[in-house]
Amino acid sequence: MRSYHLSHSGAGLSGLTVREHDVPAPGPGQAVVAVRATSLSFRELMILDGTYVLPVEPDVVPVSDGAGDVVTVGPGVGAVRVGDRVAATLFPSWQDGPFAVEHLAQRGGSLDGMLTEYAVVDADSLVTVPAHLSYEEAATLPCAAVTAWNALTGDGVGVRPGDTVVVQGSGGVSLFALQFAKALGARVIATTSSPAKAARLRGLGADDVVDYTATPDWADEVRARTGGRGADRVVDVAGLLHESVRAVALAGTVACVGFVGRTAEPLDPRALFASGATVRAVAVGSRAQFTAMNAVIEAHGLRPLIDRVFPFDEAVEAYRHYASGGAFGKVVIRTS
Repeated sequence: MRSYHLSHSGAGLSGLTVREHDVPAPGPGQAVVAVRATSLSFRELMILDGTYVLPVEPDVVPVSDGAGDVVTVGPGVGAVRVGDRVAATLFPSWQDGPFAVEHLAQRGGSLDGMLTEYAVVDADSLVTVPAHLSYEEAATLPCAAVTAWNALTGDGVGVRPGDTVVVQGSGGVSLFALQFAKALGARVIATTSSPAKAARLRGLGADDVVDYTATPDWADEVRARTGGRGADRVVDVAGLLHESVRAVALAGTVACVGFVGRTAEPLDPRALFASGATVRAVAVGSRAQFTAMNAVIEAHGLRPLIDRVFPFDEAVEAYRHYASGGAFGKVVIRTS
């Protein structure tokens, strides 16, 4: 079998190499997965350039997201069986409940990831993937999709029918948030940077789109398009917390997912107090959330949007394509 390895965080693409290994054998509580596909997220770029916030082990097998078949199980495994089509959670020990320091070990960082032909994983970190999804589609779920699901539902209140949700841009989390919010019965306002992207977002179900290049004060525009009320929830992937708080309704929720491509901006505590909003940091999600999300994906027949699929031998090119910023949808690497 072959695996990619990253010499160290910050090494860039020059630190990625391919090596051959024996196919691993599972220990107690473990399963071996024949990985069929993996997908890239913004997290993987941060690991490459050394800006990821969690520890990354030297020589790690990178990439958190992957899907495949269980081919062998070790003693004491009852959660999965040989032949199951599965994906692995990003934080293997986070089964349910709130995130805590004991769950910091993460796949593709402090633990080996999925950019490999075979992966040995804890069986209780696997989830069965929706039957209608291909391996390539299922491989897009563990990071971006679970993050989007957590952003919409993980506060104990969740999106309700008739709510208005704002999603920012057309990255992986935002596209999943758009699909999930519509499935939950919400109105979705998307922000974007061009008429072409606006058309694609409408085609995916966005009820309204604000082009922030034509209308820089998108928060004011969201308020205008909601009759002055504001959105019930903003999924903030760009670190625009000041604007997100301005766009949210009184006592609404801002789910802070990240700060893609931006220098973090200060949030005026007076504006936060005046809004009555809850600002919640979102760090992917638990296995229980992954399972609940999959049930909604299956019930509604949702399909992830894939921009391009690369063969395993062209993983470096897949990274380059993703890093270029031109992808609309997930970039996937087909393993076999």
